[in-house]
Parts: sequence; C-alpha cells; structure tokens
Amino acid sequence: MSAARIQSHEARASLLGGQSSDWAYQPHSGARHHRKGYPVASAGGRQAQRTMYRPNTLWTWALVVVTAVQAAIVLVFESYVFAKFQASLKDGAESDSYSRAIPTSLTLYIFGFLYQLVLVYDALRLQNTIQVIGLCTFNVALLVYASVQMTQIHDAIDRLDNKSKIKDPVSVWDGTKPYLTAVPCIIALGFVLMSVVAWKLYDEFAWMIYKHISADLKMKRRYLTYQIYIALLKFDFFFFLGFTIQFVVVVVDKSNVEFYLTIAAIPVTILILFMAAVFTQRENRPGMVVIILLYIAGLAYFLFKLVRMWHSSPERMEQYKVVRKSMTAFAAITIILILITVINACICTANFGKGLKPHLAARKLDSEDEKTNITEMPNLSHGGPVPSRMTID
Repeated sequence: MSAARIQSHEARASLLGGQSSDWAYQPHSGARHHRKGYPVASAGGRQAQRTMYRPNTLWTWALVVVTAVQAAIVLVFESYVFAKFQASLKDGAESDSYSRAIPTSLTLYIFGFLYQLVLVYDALRLQNTIQVIGLCTFNVALLVYASVQMTQIHDAIDRLDNKSKIKDPVSVWDGTKPYLTAVPCIIALGFVLMSVVAWKLYDEFAWMIYKHISADLKMKRRYLTYQIYIALLKFDFFFFLGFTIQFVVVVVDKSNVEFYLTIAAIPVTILILFMAAVFTQRENRPGMVVIILLYIAGLAYFLFKLVRMWHSSPERMEQYKVVRKSMTAFAAITIILILITVINACICTANFGKGLKPHLAARKLDSEDEKTNITEMPNLSHGGPVPSRMTID
C-alpha cells in the first residue's frame, strides 16, 4: 500500500510537471507555476533568477517612450536655462535671494521629471491604473508650474539688473525665453499623449485588476480607495518636498528658528508618509488617527504659509517675493492634495476590519521570487487565505 501511495504521488507530480522520483518533491515545480509566470525549480533545485521588469506590450512601451522623450527634451531645455542664468551672474550675486531662487526652481523642476519617470516604472511594474491616471494629473501640475516659471525668471532678471548683479540681461532673457516658452508646449503635448495611452492601459490592465480582486463590488471599492490613497502619498512626497525646499532657500537668516524647523520638517514628512502606508496596510486604527491629525496640522501649516506670503510685514513680503508665485502654486496644489488625502485616509480607516487586510498582506513564501507586492491583491473569493505553496494530497 505504501508503494502504491508513492507511485500515485509520483504520477500526480508528473502530471503537474514535477520531477521524477530521483529528486525530492519541489513544491514550486509544475505547470501551474509555469503558467503563472513563477520560476520553476531546475533538476539541481535552483530557481531561475527574477529579472527586472520590462514593458511587454505596445501601450506599456508607449507610456515609457512618451514620458522618456518628454523628460529628455525638458531636461535639456531646463539645463540650458540653468547654465545660461548661472553664467550671467556677476561676482557676489550669490548672496542675493533672486540668484539662489531661480537655480533652485530649475533644479526642482528637473527633479520633478526624473521623479515622474520613477513613478511611471512603478505604475507599470504594479500594473496600477490609478497611478497612471495620477501621472496625467501630475503633468497638469508641472504645466502650471512651467507657466509660473517663465514670469518668475523674467522678474528675477529684472531685479538683478536693477542691482547690477547680472551681465547683459537682455541677452540672457532673449536666449532663454524660447526654451521657457517651448517647455509648457512640450508638457501639454505629452499630457495629451499620456491621456490616450492611459485610456488604452486602463483596458489592458482591466483583467489584472479583476483577477486580483474578483467580482466582489464592495471589495473592489475598498481596494480602489486603498490604491488611490497609496498613489496620493507618492505625489504628496514631491509637492511637500518642493514647497519646503523653496522655503529654505527664501529664508536668508539662518539664525531664525523657523529655518531649522523647516529643515527638520523634511525627514519628518518622509517618515509620516511612509508610516501612513504601513498603518493602512496593517489596518492600525490608532496609527491612522494620528496620521490624519498630522495631515490636518500640515494643512494648517500650508494655509498659514500661503497667507503669510501675501499678507505680512514689508520686510518678509520682500523676502518671499522672489518665489511667491511658484510657492503659491506649490502650496495650492499641496493643500488640495492634503484635503483629498485626508478624505481617502478616513475612508480607508472606515474600511478596516471588512476583509481587505488579507488581500494586502504580503505572502510569506520560501522563494523571494514569489513575494507579492503590498499593492497587489490576490483573489480570496473562496473565503480562505491563499496558501503559500501548491499542495498535493
């Protein structure tokens, strides 16, 4: 009887693509894992190494090409403007806030497009339609900032010319204006193309979303809210950081306590956003309450800064003047993002204990190649937890 059970076990293992009886049973070997795209153990027991994600369809490649070309052109134009402006400054101009604010603004803009490329790769790797749509909106924000940037640089050149701290201001403006005008046009074109690609990817990723969350409409809504919230945190990071960096440049008096508080806010903000994602995944209600209260405090902070930039003492008004328009744009976008983030955080907290957590928990598998990302959702429609490996009776 023992021999019969062994023979039966071998037969079923063979049907699943398993190894012969000369080898120990490999739970990850078989047709099921091969169809799912998981690595299959070799005869020596070694698993294939997981390769880095690469776009594998027409529209995933289209999104990569559109965003990469857009970023490359904008980076070249912005780098030229940066170099032209810096080369035109006279000795001693570095002490003027206008000479520091413009390079900071240009550098921040360059970082924005590099960060967009990272988010594009992340969205395609996770097949996250919500994040792809968010990237289109992110492009609109960059378009607004590009429009503000032109007048900001023109004002800076005029101010530095009045103080005799810039060489040949007419030549500097005439040399940079065509590139500054072209940047919003390139972003607008990129936005249109990205919107078309996002629409196509929505259909392409539809099956993957259905497979992960089954047909449970209530669970789909909870998962959708979670995905929106996680995507918002990624965009919050850029605008929080962008506003803070510009403010640090504006504050000339480093003996001011506000300067050091602003510096300290950068790592604190990163920690808050990271813990917000962790608390949501683990359904930590007390932690989420604290995070929401911190969001509200952040909202009050940005409202205070926004009012202060436009209604303050003459000395401080002059200090803010160099980056008032760009910081106003950043503050306004950040305030809107915080409001949306708070609403989504409250909805996510209300969804705690309603069955979403098992879907979000990363499965602990023997192979690193089979770890599930926390933003992916296995199908749990059968009501039980997903087993960590395929088992044979």
